[in-house]
Amino acid sequence: MGLLDNTTQYAYYNDPSSYGNYQFTTLDNIINGFIISYVGENKLITKINRTDVQFHAMRAIQELSYDVLRSVKSQEIEVSNTLKMILPQDYVNYVKLVRVDSNGIERVLYPTGKTSNPFAIEQDDDGNYNFSDTDSDAVLDTLNEQDPSDTWSNYQNQTPNPNVYSDDSTDVETDSRGRRYGLDPQHAQANGSFYIDDQRGFIHFSSVLSGQTVTLKYVSDGLGTDEEMVVHKFAEEACYKWIAYGILSCRTNIPEQIVLRFKRERFAETRKAKIRLSNIKMEEFTQVLKGMGKQIK
Repeated sequence: MGLLDNTTQYAYYNDPSSYGNYQFTTLDNIINGFIISYVGENKLITKINRTDVQFHAMRAIQELSYDVLRSVKSQEIEVSNTLKMILPQDYVNYVKLVRVDSNGIERVLYPTGKTSNPFAIEQDDDGNYNFSDTDSDAVLDTLNEQDPSDTWSNYQNQTPNPNVYSDDSTDVETDSRGRRYGLDPQHAQANGSFYIDDQRGFIHFSSVLSGQTVTLKYVSDGLGTDEEMVVHKFAEEACYKWIAYGILSCRTNIPEQIVLRFKRERFAETRKAKIRLSNIKMEEFTQVLKGMGKQIK
């Protein structure tokens, strides 16, 4: 037994790709464990195809990745002169975007809701729309797109204004008084802004971020690659309940009380997994409470 342990440890410490993997279990292990525990004679499900279990297992990983599992990923780039960043292949939603300063400190960027990158129709001097020419009559002519749009071009070429201290300033977003008192929190910073063009798959940055290092932290659905289709052991039981409820709710011969029972169990196990994965440490928590208990003079 000691020799086996030594062999396992040697293989682990000499393979950097396996570091930390023991806390996860693979999708195949989840599927095999579910079939062993729930499928068979005198069990909850008498017969089912493995592909059905695989489908519901992948759906479970996908749903748990949004709220429970640690599925936040990150990408760091240097913003080029195009002021654009391609959305990652497995991007679902962003957690936050930050600018990294020279000291390695992350400065949060906030989205702007006052611009966009619309479909700009190409026009001639008389304002008529330009259509693309096609040789086949079966293909309808389509509108030509002006690239870039005027909206995006103006946003890209904007010049940041310095802080204005005179009393006759009307630019509340750059005036020092507005930054402190009357400005929305999203504008009370000088780190730059961005907006996401979901239609074209780009993140657009303001001109002040040209040449800066930015990091995108985003949510993935956990199904990008085979290596990512894993479940933390704290959420393994929740995954089984998700699969069971998904299968039972799709069948016609299952009593309603059984379906409702597994719906409640799925909710309870998901909540338990979320608490476990929140990683709250009592010593760290008490230190935070001590800081909140300070009296302000």
